[in-house]
Amino acid sequence: MTIPVRPEYPARRRYRFSTRSTARWFVIAALTVCGAGLTLRVLADAAREHPLAAALVVLASLAVAGCSAPARRGLRIRRAARRTARTLRCAAVTAVETAETAEAEAAAAEAEAAAVAAAEAAAVEARVYEVRGVDYTLLDAYEFEQAVADLCERDGCRDVEVVGGAGDLGADVLATAPDGRRVVIQCKRYGPTNKVGSQDMQRFGGTCYAVHEAQLAAVVTTSEYTQPAVEYAEQCGILCFDRQALDDWSAGTGPAPWDTAYDTGDPAVVA
Repeated sequence: MTIPVRPEYPARRRYRFSTRSTARWFVIAALTVCGAGLTLRVLADAAREHPLAAALVVLASLAVAGCSAPARRGLRIRRAARRTARTLRCAAVTAVETAETAEAEAAAAEAEAAAVAAAEAAAVEARVYEVRGVDYTLLDAYEFEQAVADLCERDGCRDVEVVGGAGDLGADVLATAPDGRRVVIQCKRYGPTNKVGSQDMQRFGGTCYAVHEAQLAAVVTTSEYTQPAVEYAEQCGILCFDRQALDDWSAGTGPAPWDTAYDTGDPAVVA
């Protein structure tokens, strides 16, 4: 009787735990994760400034990911490690360049803001000191309004605005006096033979309080006032600065409108 022979199968190869191999795979996995995370962060921060570098980093990360597949062994693993290291170095260089660019832009913006502020301050200071000794009869209407506004700013007013023009309803300069009162000034650049009359004063008196909510109203002119205009100003509580009062105010030898004693009942014309 023939006894069948049992075929012999090759013995299965048992998996042997290797500390070295396990550590190596942990290192590869850590490098891959770190490289991918840093690459994504660099791409997000630097894509706007360095689009080409971001594209290169993406390609390098894809190459590292392909080389770190479980089937790769030996030389390919070492190559993947080297490529990951190169990727990390490139990412670090890109991050440093991006940070330096941002710092340079911030410094340039601060310097520009400081230069603008200095220029504005110099312009204000120039306007403040240019008003001394000005011949106001040589100015046009707008320049005269600006000169009166500069006097207000020189003597401590805040929120000074030149609002004269079409539709100004009688107000040419608005300001807040040093004591907090709202100042409304009408500027009349007239020749020496053309005086501010009662009609001019009435038009201003009809709007300075009701429309502009003045707490101190004044008319400043390069000429003089008619007697009816002065009488109307006294009735309405409007200060009248004629040519002499304006020159004294400009030279610093006379009071500003908010420093006069008209509130106590003195005459409206400041002389």
